[in-house]
Amino acid sequence: MSEISLKKIYSGKVRDLYEIDDKRMLMVASDRLSAFDVILDDPIPGKGEILTQISNFWFQKLSHIMPNHFTGETVYDVLPESEAKLLEKRAVVAKKLEPVKVEAIVRGYLAGSGWKDYQQTGAVCGIKLPEGLQEAQQLPEVIFTPSTKAAVGDHDENISFEECEAVIGKELAAEVRAKAIQLYMEAAEYAKTRGIIICDTKFEFGLDENGTLTLMDEVLTPDSSRFWPADQYRVGSNPPSFDKQFVRDWLLQSGWNKQAPAPKVPEDVVEKTVAKYREALHLLAD
Repeated sequence: MSEISLKKIYSGKVRDLYEIDDKRMLMVASDRLSAFDVILDDPIPGKGEILTQISNFWFQKLSHIMPNHFTGETVYDVLPESEAKLLEKRAVVAKKLEPVKVEAIVRGYLAGSGWKDYQQTGAVCGIKLPEGLQEAQQLPEVIFTPSTKAAVGDHDENISFEECEAVIGKELAAEVRAKAIQLYMEAAEYAKTRGIIICDTKFEFGLDENGTLTLMDEVLTPDSSRFWPADQYRVGSNPPSFDKQFVRDWLLQSGWNKQAPAPKVPEDVVEKTVAKYREALHLLAD
């Protein structure tokens, strides 16, 4: 993204941040794909634009639950027109916030690392669950399973709610849990009417200058969530995904050891992944 005249202040797994002033920044979603905390060499063309549109849709739809990082400005307010044109679908003007130091993960179904954990311990991240649950089964109630925020290249680690309280304080931990569950439940209910089951998702929060909890980064995208097509959902097996799980599944089958560098993802897997992202946008936001 060398065409941006602003100063780059951060480069993450997928997003790059540029300074506008001491209160605002430009957040740009790249086409990079990270899987198992490793950034793949091959970008997914158009992914950043699709993810930004999905996020923007949800930020707006859920804005009655809590404030978000939008300032109300567009890229045209902060960039020369030639740059703004190139970036209008993949960049947003965001408030500078102090990030809350945990990932807020909410699970409505038993899948992925949660399913593995349950098979071994009968619990997910220390939360005891009834016996006899099957893979992909809807949980008796939605659960909040926070994890630590890892630096780029490191793995996030699941932590208990008590550890979460120790990291960010009891009051904030309780607010993060309540808001994350409320956001998930409302989004999952809506998505179901559009033929998508949201199995689980990850929210990021920050605090503004007044200490107000604010939703930030990305929301309910196929990168931060596990989306399943409702018409292919069967308890007992993992449904095909709308998200980068498609690439993750291919990587797992390739025998890769999850250490950088990742193997080259075949062109057809890349194309199918882009198609899945587009389908999710179309189903949710059209």
